[in-house]
Amino acid sequence: MAAPNSAERKACWDARDRLWKCLDDNDDKAASCQKFQSEFETTCPAQWVKYFAKRRDFLKYKEKMQAESFKPAEDPRQPS
Repeated sequence: MAAPNSAERKACWDARDRLWKCLDDNDDKAASCQKFQSEFETTCPAQWVKYFAKRRDFLKYKEKMQAESFKPAEDPRQPS
């Protein structure tokens, strides 16, 4: 598979952005965004679809941790 050219990358990112906006607007209900999901999957390479799905999960998790003022545990190996 050849690497996507500039126009193909832009089309993929635009499809991703439309899907993510739909998911944000519909409380992550995938059924409400099936049209956008299909467009995203047909526009982007399969590896990118997997990557962007994991990326969205990570960003949502990070957002949740920041909203809850998550503080990581201190490293017991470091002197206080």
